[in-house]
Amino acid sequence: MIIREHYLSQIRPFYDSDLIKIITGIRRCGKSIILQQTREELEARQKKCLFLDFELRPVRVMIPDADALLNYVNGYLGEEKLYLFLDEVQNVAGWNEACRTLRLYNCSVFITGSNSKLLSREFIKELSGRYVSFRIRPFVYREAKEYADALGKPFEISDYLVWGGFPAALEQPGPEAVKRYLEDLNNTIIYNDLENRYSIRKRDVFERLVDYVLLSNARIFSAKSITDYMKGQNITISVPTVIKYLGYLKEAYVIEDIPLYSPKAKAKLNYYYKLYDEDVSMNSIRQTGNRFDLTHNLENIVLNELAYMGYEVSVYNNKGREIDFRAAKEGKVYLVQVAYSVAEDKAYEREFSAFSSVDNAMKKIIITNDEIDYSTSTVYHYKLKDFLWMDEL
Repeated sequence: MIIREHYLSQIRPFYDSDLIKIITGIRRCGKSIILQQTREELEARQKKCLFLDFELRPVRVMIPDADALLNYVNGYLGEEKLYLFLDEVQNVAGWNEACRTLRLYNCSVFITGSNSKLLSREFIKELSGRYVSFRIRPFVYREAKEYADALGKPFEISDYLVWGGFPAALEQPGPEAVKRYLEDLNNTIIYNDLENRYSIRKRDVFERLVDYVLLSNARIFSAKSITDYMKGQNITISVPTVIKYLGYLKEAYVIEDIPLYSPKAKAKLNYYYKLYDEDVSMNSIRQTGNRFDLTHNLENIVLNELAYMGYEVSVYNNKGREIDFRAAKEGKVYLVQVAYSVAEDKAYEREFSAFSSVDNAMKKIIITNDEIDYSTSTVYHYKLKDFLWMDEL
């Protein structure tokens, strides 16, 4: 596995903090690997480390609950600080109480976990105010390319647009095996994690909603618009239930909702959102044949890359015209429009005109998969192949 320095650099300043370090994110995005790489880095510094993997049955049998965990760790405590790594800690009964106690010892605690017992985002709720969390995402393109190169496998932008960046997907021997792995992962998240965790009774309705949302990434929704669509499919579901189901998807990091930003109100508008998949493969495995939705997947990928770069992202409402992203960081604001291509006149006019009458104080960017540079005097054109290697806009 590649060294994911982007995340390690965020965790490193907290190595000695008494706050519980939560490594969070969607299933199979690489949380355990980050935990392992953190431990290896501390061991290389001759630090005293203890690693417990609660996915292993012998470990669960030996340490079933909080008291057993505290007693076990107590045997390793001393004058030297102990760095404690607890992988899939939700398998320990009363784990949250144990972690809150352990942080008061001469102990630095790192945890991961996500399954039907407790979803990743819920860990944050269980440790109110006594933690610092680090969200891990599936590979962005540069990470996926580095890992594919290490595996000796070809991996192009076109592959990323379809199959996304789940690390283990890159290890599969071919497209059919990749799709099978991703379908199994999807089933684990939707059926095992979500339906079991929340005891969803109307599973067919929930699954139809999930399919609709994940197939419709990079579109603006409201809970009512989803309810109306489902009604058109002869499926009865209330607005509160839609909101609840979307909340479940967000809890498991399956989707991300991006609010609209109104320059007139200088604020986010919380009644409409643009929904994005955590990884574009969630769209692709739901497509039939080889008719993949590259246009919306490209926009989804740009969102993921902007989030990876650390931008706060919203959708910009330019007097009724939508600009895909308002990206803000460290006092700088960028407006970003995304299109698969602007080679045709209609597409060029549509995408560039979205910036009309926007203050030139904000840098205006359009990102496409075109090879030709379409930059103008006021709009910068970034080729996707260049954007995917950028650290900043």
